[in-house]
Amino acid sequence: MLPRVRYRIYTLSAELMKFYIARKPTFESRSLLLGLASIRFSYQKRTFELPLKEWPILKLHYGQYYWPTVAPKASRYPHLNTDITCDVLVVGGGMGGALTTKLLTNKNIDTVLVERHQVASGSSLANTGLLQFSNDKTLTSLIHTFGEQDAVHFYRLCRDAIQHLLRLSQEFPEEARVIPRGSLYFASTTEDVDMLREEYSTLKRYGFDAAWWNDDQISTHFPFKKPAAIYTKGDAEVNPYAFVHSLVEHSVQQGAKVYEESSISGCEFTHDRVICRCGHSQITAKHVIFTTGYETQQYKREKGAELTSSYVIVTEPLKDFRDWYEQSLIWETARPYYYLRTTQDGRIIAGGLDESLPGGELVEGRYLAKSKQLLDYVHQMFPQTASIQAEYRWVPYSGTHMTDFHILVHILIIRTAIFLKVMGVTVQCAVRSPQR
Repeated sequence: MLPRVRYRIYTLSAELMKFYIARKPTFESRSLLLGLASIRFSYQKRTFELPLKEWPILKLHYGQYYWPTVAPKASRYPHLNTDITCDVLVVGGGMGGALTTKLLTNKNIDTVLVERHQVASGSSLANTGLLQFSNDKTLTSLIHTFGEQDAVHFYRLCRDAIQHLLRLSQEFPEEARVIPRGSLYFASTTEDVDMLREEYSTLKRYGFDAAWWNDDQISTHFPFKKPAAIYTKGDAEVNPYAFVHSLVEHSVQQGAKVYEESSISGCEFTHDRVICRCGHSQITAKHVIFTTGYETQQYKREKGAELTSSYVIVTEPLKDFRDWYEQSLIWETARPYYYLRTTQDGRIIAGGLDESLPGGELVEGRYLAKSKQLLDYVHQMFPQTASIQAEYRWVPYSGTHMTDFHILVHILIIRTAIFLKVMGVTVQCAVRSPQR
């Protein structure tokens, strides 16, 4: 036991324990907190472990989901019930985990993927599948924040990554393929036109495929009129649920091992390996990559990062999209903003109306009123849809972030990319604001 007079350790809640460790620099943390059943640390070459209550599961979405209804039947994977070893353990079976596992198995690296629920059951089930190199933070704004070199490099990585995903998906079933699209980014008000024109000039200066449209050009291509817009090429759309499942299925065919309903309760790191506890079993790996998305905010709050609720509807099928130029992705300069896309079976997806989570939790009844607002917006933008209704609706977690969190994201991307490069994997990174 530690010297009682100096440390006085009691049974503590997880939050208080983290605070206590932060106040005592002689405690060397030996575990990454991911829904831990215990906290482990070392003191004077001895290891101590205190039991903690398991964190409650973070609810990432609520509602009626569309993607599984237009995806091939999803494969199911076993629960881990024995000790195993591997070169790389990937924790999290969403988009990030599936892509990471695919990259590693392409290089014949012994990889294990574990998911605490089912593959693609988190944000991948609830996001709307817009793949755009333009971010909520414009290239002009990123240059002001991070400098020209880093900002332009980031946007180019996003653009190139979309092309990589397009090529990667060609071997998948049609429902899981990435479909190239253009994007219309319009000024919500006349006051936004100058900002938008500056962004257009910045995009053109650095070689991005962008065109400036005035109000007449917009109304020529769409049944609505807006003050001005940027029309970009090089974006795409996808069924994220089907895409993730195809990634994982192809990885399994190449030798990856996948386990569902297998929650990691703690990891202990040594100089040459990491041992992660998973129920009554353990996984010994040379490396571990955590791709747990929004759930990370449940375990370790980052300064400047906030979770909000967003809202999504999917309409009944339409007969055609003759008034929708190239079935492009549509969004706007307002914050929060609306966004629109189409689907392969002739529907419209509308989303937006982001707001802070009351009490940090989803309000399940509120999404009905927000769904009506989204449907009214669809009717306003495309009057020929006035008779259609919303057939699916849901509320996903969304995310907002300030400069410090942006920097954190960049650091995490760089570290993961460096690791994968060391393992022999060439990486192209694309990071989108999670709102879409």
